[in-house]
Amino acid sequence: MKNLAILGSTGSIGVSTLEIVAAFPQRYRVTALTAGNNLTLLEEQIRRFRPRCVAVLTEASAERLRRSLGPDAPQILCCVEGLITCASHPEVDIVVSAIVGAAGLVPTMAAIEAGKDVALANKETLVTAGPLVMEAVARRGVRLFPVDSEHSAIFQSLEGHRHGDVRRLILTASGGPFRNRSLAELRNVTAPEALAHPNWNMGRKISIDSATMMNKGLEVIEARWLFDLEADRIAVHIHPQSIVHSMVEYVDGSVIAQLGIPDMKMPIAYALSYPERLPLDLPPLDLCALSTLSFEAPDLSRFACLGLAYRALRTGGTAPAVLNAANEIAVEAFLNGEISFLDIPAVIGEVLEGHAAQPLAYIDDVLRADRAARTSTRRLIDRNSPSEGS
Repeated sequence: MKNLAILGSTGSIGVSTLEIVAAFPQRYRVTALTAGNNLTLLEEQIRRFRPRCVAVLTEASAERLRRSLGPDAPQILCCVEGLITCASHPEVDIVVSAIVGAAGLVPTMAAIEAGKDVALANKETLVTAGPLVMEAVARRGVRLFPVDSEHSAIFQSLEGHRHGDVRRLILTASGGPFRNRSLAELRNVTAPEALAHPNWNMGRKISIDSATMMNKGLEVIEARWLFDLEADRIAVHIHPQSIVHSMVEYVDGSVIAQLGIPDMKMPIAYALSYPERLPLDLPPLDLCALSTLSFEAPDLSRFACLGLAYRALRTGGTAPAVLNAANEIAVEAFLNGEISFLDIPAVIGEVLEGHAAQPLAYIDDVLRADRAARTSTRRLIDRNSPSEGS
């Protein structure tokens, strides 16, 4: 029996993880849950899975849960300290890190420092602090299991092979909803259009990242640290069918790929059950019905965010944290109607250009760079927004 802490239990990854727990109650027990604003769903999860510890964003949310749950309430905490307590709970064996954005870094590091294995869906942990995280993983002797479908595919395709025989990694990308739009057409896309992903059911922020291809850029940075390969050995191919989840090319020319239907339960289950595989109740992959699997190179003139991510990775130090922070603020501004779709990479590029990257020695270096980038991005957006009444 494995005891789980799920950071971000009301998001799509958290919900899918709990569905796996419900299907295999003899294998998994929920010890801790954390969530943001969806208190209604969180309360349902608490009543069903009976965790010992729960954390929410504010004391007001915690008090609301305590009143609603009454004598059945578990320990209910709040703020960053609550997240850390849940992530490092002494009974927890593995932490599913599924908080969206840079907010996942501190509790994920707390889990690692507490000696917990981590099933990592929060790519920003490695994007913002990759060298520090991997040093802590090695020092504490824990395992970091990738949950992103692309990194899980690479993890599986590397099994049984020597690291020195790898020529490059090939991350696949659906291309999002705008793969065939011209640059001129992208100028006028709306938030609802950008949120309509053709293959995957994801949260709002990640859906926008997919539409801009920043999601793939962040995955390139994550792959650099997960698999210890430099940027020039990590490629991206657009694959609209989302069936080949990623590939590893070896020095002899062999390419090994992992295929499957686009459903996140597969990589989540593999991270939780490794090295075993769980018998999931999912439809089989019917290659004959598909008939075609196609691939193409990404157009960086239309998807500038991908190029910005490679640039930040090559710069190193605090640059990836600044890239990520600027992106989070720009995506939020786009969803709020403050900037256009093409303003997202323009804003990020300007913030990145104005940042003098510093080396990373401590997590505080990451947090300082993150805060400064959020402030400068917000200031840039406000400065360029039309004045009210003009």
